[in-house]
Amino acid sequence: MIVMKFGGTSVESAAAIERVAGIVKAREERRPVVVVSAMGKTTNKLLAIAAAAIAGKRDEYIPQLHDLRDFHSREARQAASLAERVELDRFLDEHFQELTELVKGLAILGELTPRSVDAISAYGERLSSYIVTLALRHFGLTAAHVDSRDVIVTDSRHTQAALNFPETNRRLAAVIPPLAKDAVVVMGGFIGASEQGVTTTLGRGGSDYTASIVGAGIGAEEIQIWTDVYGMLTADPTILPGGHRVKVISFAEAAELAYFGAKVLHPATVVPAMDKDIPVLILNSRRPEVEGTRIVAASVPCENTVKSIACKRKITLVNIHSTRMLMAHGFLRRMFEVFDRFQTPVDMVATSEVSVSLTIDNCKNLEAIQAELRQFAEVNVEHDQVIVCLVGENIRYTPGVARRVFNALDGINIRMISQGASLLNLSFVVSEADLNRTVAALHEEFFSYLDPAVFERNGVAHA
Repeated sequence: MIVMKFGGTSVESAAAIERVAGIVKAREERRPVVVVSAMGKTTNKLLAIAAAAIAGKRDEYIPQLHDLRDFHSREARQAASLAERVELDRFLDEHFQELTELVKGLAILGELTPRSVDAISAYGERLSSYIVTLALRHFGLTAAHVDSRDVIVTDSRHTQAALNFPETNRRLAAVIPPLAKDAVVVMGGFIGASEQGVTTTLGRGGSDYTASIVGAGIGAEEIQIWTDVYGMLTADPTILPGGHRVKVISFAEAAELAYFGAKVLHPATVVPAMDKDIPVLILNSRRPEVEGTRIVAASVPCENTVKSIACKRKITLVNIHSTRMLMAHGFLRRMFEVFDRFQTPVDMVATSEVSVSLTIDNCKNLEAIQAELRQFAEVNVEHDQVIVCLVGENIRYTPGVARRVFNALDGINIRMISQGASLLNLSFVVSEADLNRTVAALHEEFFSYLDPAVFERNGVAHA
């Protein structure tokens, strides 16, 4: 068995779903289990409907509901067979009636709780997974639909639920392999349910995570993440067009890149796969002939020091200096307790005696955090910063990497620098205004030569 996950752009229309059917049919003998995201921007549209409802804007949310219903009906009817149209209409009527009642309830309450956010945002995957099931049947495949909420079991931490792995694995092993013997199994990503049966979600981007969870739970031979890019590249194409495809990369390197902003992969994706040593492939649903990127457990020998450059934007740099004598006992503990109390994760830390610089990407509680820190420290804040992260297993073994970075970035102000505890990355902070020329300079420095076993030069496979 293999797991094939298709993102929102891969199922955004009837034409896109037809491409998905062709890709799945070509791999039918490998007993694929298909995991899909919501169609296009459906999740965003659902949350916009919820926001309009709690604001009492009936003249907005009612037309938005109708538009969303019309969109799914139009695309689904093109993808499904005539024989399935009656069942399709019944399914859509039932789900949109249920959704409308939920939205009207929100309008009455005027409040959007995390539980309500999950209930509403789950409809995207509930709809898309059923529509894709009908489409696969229309294109000659035997397909079976599984509601992910029946097999993905979580806690009740809504909008960011944590997996109950033992129970999830038990249910996956009991349900999926028997179905997969005779049919392509289709499931929605991103969604699950608590042990009490209440709908939960795994956080934005969680469909990748679902694919990895399912792959690990059924012992798949491979997990394929189908998206709209050619795999992992040496740089974010929105910042530096012309990056090169990374053919193969280790789990550890891929996880580091995902955490530090590589949007092609959800940060949690590789964890279940890594635990079971299942390869993960990043592939392009618009160009299925391109090999993409293969993520494997073993270290990947490479002549290049760096595998890729990741960027994490909208970062705030917080500089903290103790007002007490140097080496004041308990300063670091007290400082981090403040961030912990306000549930604000810290990305990077650099320390010098009792001066600390750190970065955060969530400023929701920043004013309150500063107020508490100023009881025992001086604090200043710099917004509009970016973490630029060089990732590669060779960084730990190669002397002079920092020197090459500073030389390449001559004239660019580096606000902070840190080598990750994993020793796989060298990260630093620059102003958002300097991002493009920073990445361009580093890319020229570290990728002028490419190890052909690990990289494919831009233009070779898809000129």
